[in-house]
Amino acid sequence: MMTYSNDFTYGGNPFRSFLMGGFECADHQNAFGERVDMIRLTGHDTFLKEDYDRIRPLNIRTVREGIRWSHVEKVPYQYDWTEVDQIILAAAEAGIQVIWDICHFGFPDDLTPLHPMFPRRFAHLCKAFAEHYRSLVPDETLIITPINEVSFLSWLGGDARGTSPYCTAQGWEVKYRLMKAYIEGIEMMKEVDPGIRIMTTEPLIYVVSPDLSDDEQVLTAAAKHEEQFQVLDMLSGKICPELGGKPEYLDILGVNFYFNNQWTSTHHELIPWGELPPHVLWKPLHTLIEEMFLRYGRPVVISETSHPGEHRPQWLDTIAEECLLMLKNGLPLYGCCIYPLIDRPDWDFPALEWHHSGIWDILDPQTLERIPHEGSIRVLKKFSRAVSDLIVSPSYAD
Repeated sequence: MMTYSNDFTYGGNPFRSFLMGGFECADHQNAFGERVDMIRLTGHDTFLKEDYDRIRPLNIRTVREGIRWSHVEKVPYQYDWTEVDQIILAAAEAGIQVIWDICHFGFPDDLTPLHPMFPRRFAHLCKAFAEHYRSLVPDETLIITPINEVSFLSWLGGDARGTSPYCTAQGWEVKYRLMKAYIEGIEMMKEVDPGIRIMTTEPLIYVVSPDLSDDEQVLTAAAKHEEQFQVLDMLSGKICPELGGKPEYLDILGVNFYFNNQWTSTHHELIPWGELPPHVLWKPLHTLIEEMFLRYGRPVVISETSHPGEHRPQWLDTIAEECLLMLKNGLPLYGCCIYPLIDRPDWDFPALEWHHSGIWDILDPQTLERIPHEGSIRVLKKFSRAVSDLIVSPSYAD
């Protein structure tokens, strides 16, 4: 592991806590064309204040939330911020900082990324949100993720027919259009407030050949692995400069990392994460993040991580160990976001399956009662204490 200097000049760490949490806010159309509303399905709209209160013992002061584009703009260029205002007010009362997703997953009924008006509509939405937010909260740092997981969303809708626009062999075109909207959205938000911070939230993956002695397979795997960086390279203007990307748009690099983010290039076989000794093909998280930092030189946040089912505590403990290692070695890791905090149903079969990947389970979809997952909570409290012992920067307000 390389050692880095702690002297970074990135505009400062804007987050109130290292340990963060996310509330599932997808509002997209699933594989069956049905609109999914995760905030309603999980009851976060009903239990908003209680959800903020229950995270305080974990020293979580920063959360990810989404505005749900399909709710805000039911008529083109007309915006209803009622439910967004509820989040703004509840967060302010609870002393919670919000990282805002303008588009987590989901678009209005009359739009897809391939629609010719998609970038313009999205950019105007971004500007309208920035103006509205600043009318209510004039001073606090505003941190925004314009579009969550462009890489995944372009594959899901452009290649796998899993969401709008339900295409195959159109992944690049969908990605290109999403990034055109992303960049135009940043431009219009910065007209309102040049100080807005941008946090990307792209999947951090590792694609490897199962046979490291086969040169052709190794090269093929390396090319597939490299594709994950297209979004960041477009955002910075390194590729597709006609989109208007700029190096300064790479502000904070959020990486979404799950147990199934590493696979072989030939048959897409998942590489096991929990073996002892570690599987020969598994690449530790700190190594992947180190490689990303060396590539872009920007501070990093683990913007999503969790594990479904009984192995949640073991996964969170592994993530904690990786974070502490990176912090001890001076890598500019600004935070780690547990996503989701509250259990969520399956996108395609919400009435049948819940993932049990949160820190609080929902066992009864009727009452939506939150049941603490004690093993995960113990790990996170230990994690929080260890981070507090390492971090002395006044940027953190734990």
